[in-house]
Amino acid sequence: MLKRIVQIIYVLIGSSLGVLLFPIFFHLFKAHVPTFFQSSYVQAICGAIIFFILSLWLVDYTVSFIKYIEEKLLRAPITVILFGSLGLVFGLIVAYLILLPIDSIGLKSLSTVLQIVITILFGYLGFQVGFKKREELVSLFSLPGKNKRKNIEEPDFQDIPVKILDTSVIIDGRIADICQTGFIEGTVVIPQFVLAELQYIADSSDTLKRNRGRRGLDILNRIQKENSVKVEIYEGDFEDIPEVDAKLVKLAKVRSGILVTNDFNLNKVSELQQVKVLNINDLANAIKPVVLPGEVIQAFVVKEGKENKQGVAYLDDGTMIVVEDGKDVIGQRIDTIVTSVLQTSAGRMIFAKVK
Repeated sequence: MLKRIVQIIYVLIGSSLGVLLFPIFFHLFKAHVPTFFQSSYVQAICGAIIFFILSLWLVDYTVSFIKYIEEKLLRAPITVILFGSLGLVFGLIVAYLILLPIDSIGLKSLSTVLQIVITILFGYLGFQVGFKKREELVSLFSLPGKNKRKNIEEPDFQDIPVKILDTSVIIDGRIADICQTGFIEGTVVIPQFVLAELQYIADSSDTLKRNRGRRGLDILNRIQKENSVKVEIYEGDFEDIPEVDAKLVKLAKVRSGILVTNDFNLNKVSELQQVKVLNINDLANAIKPVVLPGEVIQAFVVKEGKENKQGVAYLDDGTMIVVEDGKDVIGQRIDTIVTSVLQTSAGRMIFAKVK
């Protein structure tokens, strides 16, 4: 879509330059011009054709440059963009006021050069003043008492990386409890394409998927009502990227944020692309009680294991225990001795034997 828009702009520029430059070109070189070519419509069409051919070569570079500028603007804080733009507008107004007496001199060539130089100079100076003095401008237009109250009651989220939630961590639900406890600082970003995926799951004909989707929407409503975190809905989208996981990684890069997930595969992909990740499973495993080999723990054996004579039990927090020779005590609560512990991002597994 963006390529088509850029090509249309090239065609419009070409048609305008054709009408403007072809007569000057013919006059300078005193070329004999056919009657039909003296028509402005023909000149516009020729200019449009020339620039359309150029656009086939330049459109990819132009689109890359536009996306580069877009990423830079998205990474910049809103105060930088706002006050920089206000400073730029103020600088251009000052340049216009300075140029008014110069236009009355009558030196057209000198006036044109000065207009270009003064406009660029004051536009740049205005942007720099607005950008570098933004904090002083904010404090100038704010009430002192209100500023003091804000500093005491409201944390400053500007320097804290945003936390971007993926679909799996929303459906999981534990992120709402973590936000409530205050362990998540800064702004929580919920992308619009994640909301669309949740809506799609909630409208599924499968009962299990539908319940998971509705649970995710309920969790989001709960997070939005929390006063300890600031929630932002990201309205943008990356139309050239079809997968939601890839969009999340791209958004984390653009916003210089941290991806919050419990998806093992997304965790690995993000780490490969040097995107910071907060894995809820890692957090849950980190706060579980430490179990060392040789300790005695009580476990209720619920089913048979994969290997011969093994039994499977679970702790209260859901940790699975593989009990050697536990097949004969299924349905009983017994004392077991821990032999080893396996810790991964997917969870923790304890191996034990009957005491």
